[in-house]
Amino acid sequence: MCCVDTKWGCSCTSSLNSSKREWKPLEDRSCTDIPWLLLFILFCIGMGFICGFSVATGAAARLVSGYDSYGNICGQKNAELEAIPNSGMDHTHRKYVFFLDPCNLDLINRKIKSVALCVAACPRQELKTISDVQKFAEINGSALCSYDLKPSEYASSKAKGLCPKLPVPASAPIPFFHRCAPVNISCYAKFAEALITFVSDNSVLHRLISGVMTSKEIILGLCLLSLVLSMILMVIIRYISRILVWILTFLLILGSLGGTGVLWWLYAKQRKSPKETVIPDQPQVAEANLRALLIYAISATVFTVILFLVMLVMRKRVALTIALFHVAGKVFIHLPLLVFQPFWTFFALVLFWVYWIMTLLFLGTAGSAVQNEQGFVEFKMSGPLQYMWWYHVVGLIWISEFILACQQMTVAGAVVTYYFTRDKRNLPFTPILASVNRLIRYHLGTVAKGSFIITLVKIPRMILMYIHSQLKGKENACARCVLKSCICCLWCLEKCLNYLNQNAYTATAINSTNFCTSAKDAFVILVENALRVAAINTVGDFMLFLGKVLIVCSTGLAGVMLLNYQQDYTVWVLPLIIVCLFAFLVAHCFLSIYEMVVDVLFLCFAVDTKYNDGSPGREFYMDKVLMEFVENSRKAMKEAGKGGAADARELKPMASGASSA
Repeated sequence: MCCVDTKWGCSCTSSLNSSKREWKPLEDRSCTDIPWLLLFILFCIGMGFICGFSVATGAAARLVSGYDSYGNICGQKNAELEAIPNSGMDHTHRKYVFFLDPCNLDLINRKIKSVALCVAACPRQELKTISDVQKFAEINGSALCSYDLKPSEYASSKAKGLCPKLPVPASAPIPFFHRCAPVNISCYAKFAEALITFVSDNSVLHRLISGVMTSKEIILGLCLLSLVLSMILMVIIRYISRILVWILTFLLILGSLGGTGVLWWLYAKQRKSPKETVIPDQPQVAEANLRALLIYAISATVFTVILFLVMLVMRKRVALTIALFHVAGKVFIHLPLLVFQPFWTFFALVLFWVYWIMTLLFLGTAGSAVQNEQGFVEFKMSGPLQYMWWYHVVGLIWISEFILACQQMTVAGAVVTYYFTRDKRNLPFTPILASVNRLIRYHLGTVAKGSFIITLVKIPRMILMYIHSQLKGKENACARCVLKSCICCLWCLEKCLNYLNQNAYTATAINSTNFCTSAKDAFVILVENALRVAAINTVGDFMLFLGKVLIVCSTGLAGVMLLNYQQDYTVWVLPLIIVCLFAFLVAHCFLSIYEMVVDVLFLCFAVDTKYNDGSPGREFYMDKVLMEFVENSRKAMKEAGKGGAADARELKPMASGASSA
């Protein structure tokens, strides 16, 4: 049974034999994988329950207002906790959390190792001596030492260890969260130093941080430059795709030949070098180097020969990659909103991640008050509720993958509409919004199922990665090898499933079938055109990768030239790293959309050539550029005659489709 769209919505009808079913682009719309949609909705309701539970148990007040080391929530009157001193205090006029040593961070437990107090005001200026702390308490009415001390006792001997570490850095309350945070971020130098292993001197770290703060305008400008360069590159690829592909192919062959030649030259030079030049104490080192050069030279030779053979076999199929890139440029002209698709996806992901992090923080402060070894209060959940964060983590992965899959389905639906519309003047006013409408009405279940399959693979890989990090340095070599092998296999499986999922979404957009049927149909098409797929994924992906490298290098070069004239600081390595990472991220977002469009166009092209042959009644849907490629392939096949068996095999799907249709 399948649910087919009618005038009034979705109704159930019997399906034909799926094994003999032909592809019927855009003829019917079906509500696919409805059980999976219901399962996803139930899962989201569970996520909402976790959020509601964490807020209802009082965690919201502890998170937003903050609490001291004795379990008192700042800014309100508190109830006394059993067997815990200094609990149950009235902090109505003490609205801010102040840490006696805010720079003492525990990296392992991810918290500040310091006594926390509720205070009336944060010290806006640095307090260098204990008399300054006492004066601040008398003037502002904000006691920065333990509740058991009066301001007049701050300088006495019993105040030892009960007052803040001197000097007290200037701080300001964090908006909405009422915590006193040091204004100078260099306070966290030790924390950052623990993460940046190459820093051995605090002064280096201070210069790095000051470089970022001083050059924030330049960093922002360079980030905008990377955005502009990415958009320009997408336009350029369309017009010079033919030249660009052959230039990259030529450079790849030239680089392989040059590298192989250099290795053999170095090997010959080392072999002919006189024995007197070798250090007497290290003859084994020289022999090992010579053997290594021989291995490298042989490996490079084998690689070059294989590369030549692959280029020889796939030289005709490179033309299809060029044609698809050219048509992809036309798609962006007719569907300009595709350019902004990464922004909407990123915005949706950020909104969800903010919600997820806020809920996680709520969960972190939920539960019952427990006294730790130091005598201070922590809030922990007990019983089955303490495992809710596992559900929350699965939700992070599944819903994030769901949002990314929605982008893939939206892009696939819009490109499919463009491809299978013969007269481009009859395209919908906004094909992207039309694709979003079809996604919401019919295919959310398919997207939920596809994203769940990726989640099933990703979770075991993350668990194995966590186990590997925890056992680092403890496990033996065999266990380490097995763990890394499992992680690698799961990663490869995840990448393959991602590619198959994307093509399954395209098949769903064409035929409106459920996920499994679409995945099977897409897999059959991809297998029938395996050599073409290999050409597109090698040449096309390599060209897009070089485009990303070009944008990063251009942005980095501009950054070097601009930062070189900045005299306010001496170290600008960190600003350059930030800019280059952002440039790569932007380039990846834009060019991944381009890559996605090319993959969708290829599947549409493969379906078109399989069930149409250009004769009356079975006209092609494809663009003129792709039609020229088909005609050239037919001419080459006719000229080759019986000797062109390989080309005949390549075009077999088109011929068999014509006869069977």
